[in-house]
Amino acid sequence: MIINTGQRTDIPAFYPLWLANRIKEGFVCVRNPYDPTQVSRYLLRPDVVDVIGFCTKNPKPFFPYLDLVKEFGQFWYVTITPYGKDIEPAVPNKEEVLKSFKYLSKRVGINSIGWRYDPIFVSDKYTVDFHLSSFDKMARELEGYTKVVVISFIDLYEKVKRNFPEVKVVSEQDRINLGKEIISIASSHGMVVKPCGEGNFLEKYGADCSGCMTISQYESAIGKKINAPKTKPSRKECACYLSGDIGAYDTCAHLCRYCYANNDVELVAQNRKKHDPKSPFLIGNYRPEDVIHDVVQKSWVDGQMNIFDYLNCREG
Repeated sequence: MIINTGQRTDIPAFYPLWLANRIKEGFVCVRNPYDPTQVSRYLLRPDVVDVIGFCTKNPKPFFPYLDLVKEFGQFWYVTITPYGKDIEPAVPNKEEVLKSFKYLSKRVGINSIGWRYDPIFVSDKYTVDFHLSSFDKMARELEGYTKVVVISFIDLYEKVKRNFPEVKVVSEQDRINLGKEIISIASSHGMVVKPCGEGNFLEKYGADCSGCMTISQYESAIGKKINAPKTKPSRKECACYLSGDIGAYDTCAHLCRYCYANNDVELVAQNRKKHDPKSPFLIGNYRPEDVIHDVVQKSWVDGQMNIFDYLNCREG
């Protein structure tokens, strides 16, 4: 099975001790965001969890606990964008995040880490030329530390429009110009561009449009074939394999203006006050009305077959 940690919040950045405690105790409880009385309980053991997927803007707070996940397969996406505090108020200095990325790459391996440069939006301050210059500088820094970079253009969800009302949709021409140039720059630094939820329009320029959090990405990370059951995509543009997220909405304290997972700053502050690192839940604890569902879990790895042997068999 695959456990995800980053679709709803940034656990490595803000809740590292909680995650460490969950791994030590071997289970985690997750409330259904649409029906809070329904609780899914997942085992966190390497015999049933093949991969833990991380998405973070700051992996450093989890570094003291990396040994706890060394027996698990893992894949990390670290988001590094060029935006300032006007857009990403609580994200650490980008030079520090670049250093953390390099350290993490050395620890987990180049196939187990990717860079996210998203979402991209264009404004008077953050122009097309600004993005291309910034992307080039970062790609030079990260050359040899990852093979993949994910890009996406900002989606104007209702939460985004409410928290970032002045942002505008990126024009079709800007998407093409930025996409083409970013693909070229990334290629020159040994990286493949994976657009996230953008369709296939950049495929002809050299992008891999098969999705960013895919089974093949996880297979490459752990070096084994994964026979995952089919799931429905979260939206029609998305080809990612998303299952078993253990986070919670309205809990990320980066407070990025473009965030789709937070409703408002006050709600985030309220929820964070309810966080207990020793609780099975990210926010709060058990309630009398809870209905606990123990999720049926098993390894999806195909007989421990090495993925490279598997690919050779397919080619043969």
